[in-house]
Amino acid sequence: MAGIMSSLLALRFGAPLLLVFLVVGMIAGDSGPGGLQFNDVGTTYLVGSVALALILFDGGLRTRFQTIRTVLAPSIVLATLGVLLTALITAPVAKYALDLNWTEALLAGAVVASTDAAAVFLLVHAQGLRLRPRVGATLEVESGTNDPFAVFLTLMLVELISIGESSALHVGLEFLRQAILGAIIGFVGGRLVVLALNRVALPQGLHAPFVATAALVIFGTAQISHGSGFLAVYLAGIIIGNRPTRAHNSVVAFLDAATWLAQIVMFVLLGLLVSPQRLFDSMGPALLVALVLMLVARPVAVFLCLAPFRFNWRERLFIAWVGLRGAVAIFLASIPMLVGLSKAYLYFDVAFVVVITSLLLQGWTLAAAARRLHVALPRSDRGPRRVELDLPGQLEQQLVGYAVRPKSLYLRRGLLPSWSKPTLVIRDERILSPAEAEPVAAGDYVYLLAPPEKAEALDRFFVDMPPSSAPDPHLLGDFVVSGEITLGDIAAIYGVSIDPAQSALTLADYFDLHLDRAPKEGATVPLDSIVLVARSIGGGRVNVVGLRLPEDEEDAPPPTRIASFKSKLRETWASLIGI
Repeated sequence: MAGIMSSLLALRFGAPLLLVFLVVGMIAGDSGPGGLQFNDVGTTYLVGSVALALILFDGGLRTRFQTIRTVLAPSIVLATLGVLLTALITAPVAKYALDLNWTEALLAGAVVASTDAAAVFLLVHAQGLRLRPRVGATLEVESGTNDPFAVFLTLMLVELISIGESSALHVGLEFLRQAILGAIIGFVGGRLVVLALNRVALPQGLHAPFVATAALVIFGTAQISHGSGFLAVYLAGIIIGNRPTRAHNSVVAFLDAATWLAQIVMFVLLGLLVSPQRLFDSMGPALLVALVLMLVARPVAVFLCLAPFRFNWRERLFIAWVGLRGAVAIFLASIPMLVGLSKAYLYFDVAFVVVITSLLLQGWTLAAAARRLHVALPRSDRGPRRVELDLPGQLEQQLVGYAVRPKSLYLRRGLLPSWSKPTLVIRDERILSPAEAEPVAAGDYVYLLAPPEKAEALDRFFVDMPPSSAPDPHLLGDFVVSGEITLGDIAAIYGVSIDPAQSALTLADYFDLHLDRAPKEGATVPLDSIVLVARSIGGGRVNVVGLRLPEDEEDAPPPTRIASFKSKLRETWASLIGI
């Protein structure tokens, strides 16, 4: 209760929420006013495993195939080689600062090497940032997939320290076994859950608890089969989230609440377990490890891993800085305590200091870093409150409802994508058909039929329109035009066929109608024989459009026709935009 209520205060002042939960646990512990005696590492590890499994499953459930396809390679390199490089670079500092041998120092590096998905995206959301799609997707997939590798690396090093011997062959075979078994169990488990959701007539309200329980069953099955349970549950979430299922929205809402609760319980327990007196003894060396990790190890690993991929230096620097450490590091540090290694509490204390430092230093500067490096735009609007209702008997459509705002794209321009269908309007507590409600007014509630996977794309039609920015005149020229040019103008110049009813639509409107999500640079939309390409975005809409003409295709028109197109284009656009 204290964690939930304090989160409101933390959100208001921009404090890292996870730090608040840790502090609540410390206050309730034996060194705080609460005075609770708690040193049950086994329970902490069990609760941490369940919480982390739910967090990873929820992350997978929200990940789209089309999102991860473009960033899968760099994300996997960061999640494996990046974690290993981070641990190797941190190890020498841990060895000399904490007086450890090389194996123990590498274990200390492995414990703090992985980023925390919950910490990253909770802070991104709390600070109102909208990351560039490629940067956000890379961080999302890396954070979800580096935990299994960090767990594997930690367990291998704990085994090496406990037994005293190991071999490269044993480590390689163990890694392959955990990865292969985890992937198989996650894939099969995810498909079975989809099958059960769509074929079994569960009582109303049990779909979401069933999915959450099934996630834990998949996790446990992989673990007792000596596979990677964390990889299995993340992959199962991706499988389920990308298939049409019953009660999808109630499942997502339930997992939202379950993930929040899991994070709070996990951090409060970890706060209970820490001893401030013991922390004080290792504070200096642990701070040195934290600073080297954040300022040297993570940036070096990120720049090396992303070198083969097309990321600019600003994106790489931001990804390096947003390597937040969270509950995963402290959870991994509880493994040496669980098996009774010597200096086990030292790993826990170091991980605790690293997490606190990361949340304070990186967490509080996240928004400033994003804006200074131009990798994110502040959200001017939190988005409309969307109501989603499943329709029993089919999986292709759901009912999506919005309040109509006075400056929304829907009200001011009458725009809606072709795949949505207005069904009813609520006005002054009366239910009307769309025909009876014409014209729709501000304050009405509109309900539309839309495919579940596209429901979120409707949001941009019901938020207040941001002010549009004028296109840079220097960008406009041959085959590049303003987004405010109408389809009628394009048809007059190029002779393309358009629906006469759409002749007054601007190119920006046309993009909004035919894209499944908010437009971004490089997005394309066909228009008869030509292709429109978004060249610049301003105010959340396309303001500069490139025209890809048929000359790029096999049926290119004669050169004389293209030349005349260019000439006429120059004259017409010069008069239209005044340059």
